[in-house]
Amino acid sequence: MNTSKQISQWRIVAASVCGTSHSKNQQLCQDAHHWQLLANNVLIIAAADGAGSAKLGKVGSMIAVETAIEHLSLQEITNDALANDDFLRHLLTDTMLVARQAIETEADAGNNQLHDLATTLILMIATPQIAAVAQVGDGLAVAKNSMGNLIALTIPSSGEYINETTFLTSPSALETAQVKLWREEIVNVGVLTDGLQMLALNMMVGEPHKPFFLPLFEFVANAEDRILAKEQLMKFLSSERITQRTDDDLTLVLGAFSNS
Repeated sequence: MNTSKQISQWRIVAASVCGTSHSKNQQLCQDAHHWQLLANNVLIIAAADGAGSAKLGKVGSMIAVETAIEHLSLQEITNDALANDDFLRHLLTDTMLVARQAIETEADAGNNQLHDLATTLILMIATPQIAAVAQVGDGLAVAKNSMGNLIALTIPSSGEYINETTFLTSPSALETAQVKLWREEIVNVGVLTDGLQMLALNMMVGEPHKPFFLPLFEFVANAEDRILAKEQLMKFLSSERITQRTDDDLTLVLGAFSNS
């Protein structure tokens, strides 16, 4: 991942791994993620889950996250802009639109239908003072404040039927997108795709599962070697502890901010 020349106080560990069901069928991982550190400790994250039923779901998820991060990185996200709720909401929804348009362009170029590249998309802009998120489809975005409180900034979005979700390529995608701003002293953030949501979220009350997140947030806060930390995260996501409970593709992006 790219970082700005400025030394940032964010520590990020992120990984996507292929689910056991996809591995057995020799299928590609349909998940994708991307992140970047901008000036003034602005962290931008994108995660996507290509639809398993879409023949080019992997292409859709990759285009979505790469386009989104490129678009956000070119914007002037100043302190004044970060203080403006309307600006942040517009920026997030506009980035969703740009990502969707990029998928449409790819579909047209390959003579494919838009639904052939169906994917979810979660976007996050995080600083030590705010976490701003937009989400289409399932998955989860979480933040923790300095008091140790966890909040689910978004929750999995289901369609009319069980196991149905809205994709970025769906006609109603932007109208149904979740957008959430949380102004607190942000210590940790996390973004994950739907393969992990049953482990990470108490679905009955819509609250993050502390035994899942707190050790992971401590892990990323102490991760000094990014390469080693990513290997450890991939090992965790591929462990029997996880794969016994989910056979889906898994993406987890973790961030920790330190004042030291």
